[in-house]
Amino acid sequence: MNESGPVGRAELLHSAREHLVGGSVLFCGPAGIGKSTLLGALAGELAAGGDPVLRCAPAESDRRLPFVCLIDLLADVSDELLATLPAPLRTALDAALLRGEHPSSDQSRLGVRLAVLQVLQLLSERGPVTLVIDDLQWVDRPSAEVLAFVARRLAGDRLRVLAAERVPEGEQPVHRTLCPPDVAELPVPPLTPREVARLLLRDNGVLLPHGSVLQIHQLADGNPFYALELGRAVLRSGVPDSPGRPLPVPRRLRALLLDRLGELSERAQATLLLASAATRPSLTLLRAAGHPHATADLVAAEHCDLAVADDDGIVRFRHPLIRAAIYAEAPSHRRIDAHARLADVVTEPVERARHLALAKPHEDESVAATLMAAAASARRRGAPVTAAELSAMAADRTPWDSQQIRAERRLVAAEHACDAGLRAEARTAAESVLADARSPRLRVRARLVLLRNAGQALHDLGPLIDDGLADAAGDPGLEAPLRMWLAGRALLGGDTVEAARQAGRSAELATVAGDPATAVQALTRLAHLQSLCGNPRARATVATALEIIERHPVTESWELERQQAVMELHDDDLPRAERRLSSLLRKVEETAAVENTVAIMVTLAEVQSRAGQCRRAVDTARRAMRLFSEAGVSCPPALFAAALAEANGGSVAAATEYAERGARESAADGDQLYLMRNLAVLGQIQLTTGDAPAAVETLCRVGEIGRRMDIRDPAVVRWHADLAEALVATGALEDARELIDHTSKQALDLERHSVSANLDRAAALLAVASGLPNDGLDRLREVADRQTGLDRARTLIALAGVERRCRRRAAARAALSEAYDICVSIGATPWAERVLEDLDRTGAQARADHAVALTVAEQRVAELVRSGSTNREVAAVLFISVKTVEATLSRIYRKVGVRSRTELVRAMDVPVPQAREPEPEPLRSQAV
Repeated sequence: MNESGPVGRAELLHSAREHLVGGSVLFCGPAGIGKSTLLGALAGELAAGGDPVLRCAPAESDRRLPFVCLIDLLADVSDELLATLPAPLRTALDAALLRGEHPSSDQSRLGVRLAVLQVLQLLSERGPVTLVIDDLQWVDRPSAEVLAFVARRLAGDRLRVLAAERVPEGEQPVHRTLCPPDVAELPVPPLTPREVARLLLRDNGVLLPHGSVLQIHQLADGNPFYALELGRAVLRSGVPDSPGRPLPVPRRLRALLLDRLGELSERAQATLLLASAATRPSLTLLRAAGHPHATADLVAAEHCDLAVADDDGIVRFRHPLIRAAIYAEAPSHRRIDAHARLADVVTEPVERARHLALAKPHEDESVAATLMAAAASARRRGAPVTAAELSAMAADRTPWDSQQIRAERRLVAAEHACDAGLRAEARTAAESVLADARSPRLRVRARLVLLRNAGQALHDLGPLIDDGLADAAGDPGLEAPLRMWLAGRALLGGDTVEAARQAGRSAELATVAGDPATAVQALTRLAHLQSLCGNPRARATVATALEIIERHPVTESWELERQQAVMELHDDDLPRAERRLSSLLRKVEETAAVENTVAIMVTLAEVQSRAGQCRRAVDTARRAMRLFSEAGVSCPPALFAAALAEANGGSVAAATEYAERGARESAADGDQLYLMRNLAVLGQIQLTTGDAPAAVETLCRVGEIGRRMDIRDPAVVRWHADLAEALVATGALEDARELIDHTSKQALDLERHSVSANLDRAAALLAVASGLPNDGLDRLREVADRQTGLDRARTLIALAGVERRCRRRAAARAALSEAYDICVSIGATPWAERVLEDLDRTGAQARADHAVALTVAEQRVAELVRSGSTNREVAAVLFISVKTVEATLSRIYRKVGVRSRTELVRAMDVPVPQAREPEPEPLRSQAV
């Protein structure tokens, strides 16, 4: 993503520009948060526009210098303009600008203020004057008095102030009186991890590992200045070789943050070092670790604005980086002593193991064993990052003569890092094992980590699998998981036949090896492949996997449950699929690997979109996106889920961006299945936004991929009905008829009822395009009666389009009204907006046609009501003579006892008489 301005500040800059149109802006936030960068960007834009811009940026030392800010602000004002001031005002201003005697009397100080006011008034004749003032808190008092004076008297379209003030987090600016009364305060927020990654990439040209970016973001607390300094230090000293290793804190930052540390006693500094080393520092812990005067030490630290003990006795540093700086500044022997003290008093196993390891930074088998036990505990609790850190520390402390144990521990660290999504760390650890390990079993496991770590990008990893098979040397226990990856690689490449063969072989080998977990995984993959091809044996395969789980409960597999939900999705059993996936997500979200959690979220978002839970689908898809986007990792499945959810319940622009990006990244990874899925969403968007030719091109490409992959179940990727409608809209009627006939037979054979209904909608539009509008209308009404949710709304939209084409605008409006109500109720915001636009168009056309007919029709309806005529007769008159907006007809509905035109349609049991078939309008696609 390319950004020309400050990273992560697009929305803030947009808001500031809006306020500057007729007012002033005050940015506020802590030091280093980026206020000056924002001022510079906006001031450059204003100057480029030709308006007068006066700037000053005082420093702390300037506060003692009178009028220094005023001197800076007026430095570029010409002597010719100053010469136009009245003599007394010019004399007072010259004195303030050090061109005469210092203004000491009240009269001379008033003269300075009036002179500056008049200068600004003269400048504003060319356009609004902008005063750009950085660091308001350092403005000298005489200048501040002048600024406050002119700000109260010259504002709006003549004077605007663009300023920044350093404000501690959670507090309010105190110098806003130097700005006009209408100033907008805009707090500058911290950057997100993803924005920090982009900032570091822009600054250094290097994409740091995700784990390092997260550490930098956490330590900098989203502060861009601190993040840049830390990122540069990491590049100078090298990326830490294992998760959790302290980042280097550059001396410049230490000096900046610890400028008052020297004011503390040696005892207080030792207390702060102990607190910086503890995971959860408290006064109780510090006293237990040998610092009985911790309370007094923390009072002194608070006076120096370094740390504070809150009411609960918890020690909190003013900024996370102060904590890191205190730790980095201390000599190594003092850090070791601090960790030794903490290891003696901390009772929590994971924290105690970590302190023990840092207190003994050398080979020690007992420490290494303690670390491995703590890592296993952390992983069971769903903390893979901590588990990876502890395992890596254990490997480092394993005696050198125990090479195999050392390699196994390094491999465990790689597996935990992979689970946590720390791909660079996982790759480094696995490659080190692969290079050094003598055991074929360890080398195969290292390759499996590297394969998992590759995500969807398996097309170039064939040699890795082949070398693994050579290492396996006929060992079924080692060969079975490698065959699983061969199946996955073949599926991504589009060869479903080979994928099914390898998955079946993997299941056989795992059974022989007595590995029920791998057998269940292989059978799950085989069932997935069989379902893609419409093979009825998929259910029997799932049943076999369930039997293995019944015999071996420890092999319970989230993949199998997800596959069951996928099959329920294809069967249109959406409530059951949603319940299964929601329950599964709750079980695995805290403990499973990142890619597993995302896979469940992707399927859940698809189910929710299909079930009409559009808002929930958007939330689920965005959660999945966050897990990968912050890591800067490609994830076409998450992009597919986001595109589908946004197209139905969020932003069409965002949906288009996600679908296009998902298609690009799928193609780059060689992932044919998700290339197909992302393109299918893109084609639907193109169809529903009115670009039928583009939809035909995109969806034909989807069809070609599906044929190459031998995907015969039309419920797997739902593109057929959309392509048929796009073909009808572009006039390719025979192609549409052939596609509908062929796919309808597949859907009927597999009992894909929702797919059949959507194809019937396309067939109805084909009938209309073939010159049979009444037949098409009947079929559309019949299809709508079989559908619910968004599918029904789409059919009603199509029905309205045909009714409008036949000049039956009232009926079109009734269908659109119901479609709008459905879209609003399920949160399908983009569809509701489009339907609303079409309703407005239909209403405008109706009002032009029916202004005269309304009066006659109302009289006729009133006569029928007075004579006791039936609702059916009244309805006939309404539909023949009256075509107007619902607001005008509401009083007629009340007279006949109904609430809407739709109720009249349902109440009629005879056809409404029609004069003659009107001349049809050109057929439109479903695009609203």
